[in-house]
Amino acid sequence: MVVSHIQAGNNSNPDPNPLSPANDQELVPRLENSVDESRNRFPQIIQDVKVLLADVIIADNHRDTLEVIFNLSRIYDLLMEADQIGDMNQEDQDEFERFEKSFLDIYTHKLETIQSSDAPVTAERFRHDITEVIEPLEIEMGKTKFTVVDDRDGHIPLVRNKQVDQFITYFTTAKGRKQFEIWLKRREEYKNLILPILKENELPEELFILAMIESGLNPKAYSRANASGMWQFIYSTGKKYGLKRDWYIDERRDPVKSTKAACAFLRYLYTQFDNWYLTLAAYNAGEGRILRASRLHQTYDFWQMHSLPRDTRNYIPYYLAAAIIAKDPDAYGFKVPKAAPFEYDEFVLEHSADLAVLARVAGISVKTIRKYNPELRQSASPAEGSYLLKLPKGKIDHFVTAWNLIPESERFAPQFLVHRVKYGESLWTISRKFGVSIHDIASVNKIRNRHKIRVGTKLKVPVKGGNRVWGTGDNGGPSGHYKVVYKVKRGDTLGQIAEDYGTRASKIRRWNILKYGSQLIYPGQKLIIWVKEG
Repeated sequence: MVVSHIQAGNNSNPDPNPLSPANDQELVPRLENSVDESRNRFPQIIQDVKVLLADVIIADNHRDTLEVIFNLSRIYDLLMEADQIGDMNQEDQDEFERFEKSFLDIYTHKLETIQSSDAPVTAERFRHDITEVIEPLEIEMGKTKFTVVDDRDGHIPLVRNKQVDQFITYFTTAKGRKQFEIWLKRREEYKNLILPILKENELPEELFILAMIESGLNPKAYSRANASGMWQFIYSTGKKYGLKRDWYIDERRDPVKSTKAACAFLRYLYTQFDNWYLTLAAYNAGEGRILRASRLHQTYDFWQMHSLPRDTRNYIPYYLAAAIIAKDPDAYGFKVPKAAPFEYDEFVLEHSADLAVLARVAGISVKTIRKYNPELRQSASPAEGSYLLKLPKGKIDHFVTAWNLIPESERFAPQFLVHRVKYGESLWTISRKFGVSIHDIASVNKIRNRHKIRVGTKLKVPVKGGNRVWGTGDNGGPSGHYKVVYKVKRGDTLGQIAEDYGTRASKIRRWNILKYGSQLIYPGQKLIIWVKEG
């Protein structure tokens, strides 16, 4: 995983006279609870992540894994947004550090549901937990002693020493074996997709193991450092290597595009170090830190760089242990599980389409659609431009025939309303008016300064399914709210629905008398949702 320091902070103060000639079309909007207009976006983000973290804890207590994962993902998205704001002032810095400390403690030690093998945080947490337990061995300065396992030209040298053997023992005993078996199964699933890309880029096939230890070969994996996808790119590095992220898609989660980006990044790092161990260490800790350690110790021998953080000192032996076992699983008592290869056909969607409709037409589940298109972040394909939809191998002919038979009005999903900003409005008031997240409106419209919008600007407001019914003062709902009757689709979760309507899953449960753990939502079910009026 490529590590980056998270920063957030103040935007420059707005013109004290927003109605001056130079700003006669600008408005510094009023924020919730009359927050000082000169303050930055960061306090709102912190407030939102605290609410989401509370939902994580409640859902974890009730063993609702999907809600835990969904809300964790939203927390990471918001922290990533904070990363792009600028420098923090001291007050924000202190608040951020307090939250980060609490969040990491809860995430690392107190969440039970994400320890399941299906949770996308498993691989990163698994490596962190192991490296916390296993102390790096201090090796005396001088020639490092090890046993060569494989040192062919064009391959990453595989060696064993006492430290590597510690991890091999961990992987082959009860605690680590189950996790490694899951990784071996996913390796079988994705090897025919990833290995050809490595070969095309003239890179060693052993780099496949890098994705295994970073993410468990899970395209939707995410980490505490806001890294995402199989190759665990942070936002800035992914953007640098051509991976797009917007409201609809996150290409860091696209197995093909992210693998090509990882190849480009790894080739760059290798040109800097001309040493695969240092290249992999730089992938984990950043090239600057490895260069500093090299200068400090006057060596290019990774094993002698004792000043590196413990996680990085353990990273290479951890990688080598996984690569050595994966090279010959039988020798270490593993039976390679059978897995259907990740193979697909592509279909060009010219307009946005609802995933539930696509799944129904293809004769597969929404879960399968999402598996083959893990970069999709919403319940529909992108609204602008064409999109290459991936379908399981053998489904394309049936899909095309069925797709051409349904009316065009049923194929595509209108995803936006257009709203012209009026005097006195802010992103917050607009988000409440339409019952969507302020973050989604800002993302769709690529708004960087969240507390200043221009009067007369046309904003695209993302809209979701559901019939809007305006209530009266005695309609049975909260005061100042209107009622939405939402029909549940396949693949929906309460967390996703709550996010779409700017509310919380716990409230939807209360409004619909749904108990934790005993009543799950199902396709076709109608839910009552109360949305605050703008």
